[in-house]
Amino acid sequence: MTEASRPTLPRSGRPSADVIADLATKRNADVRWADGRAFGMIYHGGPGVDEVAEQAALLYLHENALNTRAFPSLGEIQSEVVGWTADLLNGPSTASGFLTSGGTESILCAVLAARERAAYKRGVTAPEMIVAESAHAAFHKAAHLFGITLHKTPVLGDWTADVAAMAEAVTGNTVLVVGSAPQYPQGVIDDIQAIAALAADGGFSCHVDACMGGFVLPFAEMLGREVPPWDFRVDGVTTISADVHKLGYAPKGVSVILHRTRELRRYQTFVFDDWLGGFYASPNLQGSRSGLPMAAAWAVMQHLGVDGYVDLTRTVLENADRMRAGIEDVDGIRVLGDPRFHLLAIAADPEADEPIDVFALGDELATDGWFHDRQGPPDSLHATVSNSNSGVIDDYVGAIGRAVAKIRGSEADDRSTSYSTID
Repeated sequence: MTEASRPTLPRSGRPSADVIADLATKRNADVRWADGRAFGMIYHGGPGVDEVAEQAALLYLHENALNTRAFPSLGEIQSEVVGWTADLLNGPSTASGFLTSGGTESILCAVLAARERAAYKRGVTAPEMIVAESAHAAFHKAAHLFGITLHKTPVLGDWTADVAAMAEAVTGNTVLVVGSAPQYPQGVIDDIQAIAALAADGGFSCHVDACMGGFVLPFAEMLGREVPPWDFRVDGVTTISADVHKLGYAPKGVSVILHRTRELRRYQTFVFDDWLGGFYASPNLQGSRSGLPMAAAWAVMQHLGVDGYVDLTRTVLENADRMRAGIEDVDGIRVLGDPRFHLLAIAADPEADEPIDVFALGDELATDGWFHDRQGPPDSLHATVSNSNSGVIDDYVGAIGRAVAKIRGSEADDRSTSYSTID
């Protein structure tokens, strides 16, 4: 941006109606998530969920969880949401945690706690962590921020973490090993039992990234779906992250970081009392914390209850089942691996008579209003199926069939991927 083009704040204020009208206009080019055409980023629980979240948000528009002595209600809200989540994830009575701004912050907190625990318990000064190449990019961010050497290990043919390769990467400086339930790129669940056993045997931490699955897998199990062991019932799991603002259907941004015990939780916190402002304690990476998303999460979870989440999860899984089946019926494309829940990746089928360029497919679908993230390797289109997509799956399957036929033989010029952006 040049200095000449840089926007400037108007000298005089404007009427609120004009301001809101301008904001509404800015949204015109945004993805049409309310029409069910976005497979990710927005997770919509329905009008009733919206209503209770909006009312809670207005009540807590200005409140700040920086100091829960000033706002004890936010302390109660945090404790209760953490407790409900720990119960869903089969945490022991000692399980404890905090609310964060989202999955990335929960992951950062888990990595930081693992580093501090290893330094205190084992004297580790050159910390290392082990993640599969399918693990979320936030673990690489955490390693960069916290001075941890990261060892990236391969995945197997079914896209799950290669635990044997992880075991080979363990050293005396290992502070953390990571499993995903499910991992984001292909939507499969890593062998959490085997990964946690590495941690238990080595005396270091094991984090389960359930940011995508924490509010799906418990309810899928209640519905009778086969779910491999992944939560605190697995010995050796020390921390789990679960995002309420994904399939928990709360507004952005709120996530839960859970520790198996309160003692483990203390390695996450920062306490400082050597400054003129008095005692300072921070449970996660933020200082001031908005009460709005915390209260909205509390309200949504209370509004839905277990039965509401079970109903939503049933719909989500049925949507995903139909979507996978429809994709597999289209010549030229396939679903990568064997995802059983709500995430999947669409790629070219190399065994087809005429394999297609999946990025060209994504571009064509985008012209019809269907939005996917591009990812790779291998080149693929990612979809997180949620309640937001209810009622449009048949339309989508028809659209993808038409799009494949239209772009067969063509290639996209743009090969970039864009899970997230800077500007």
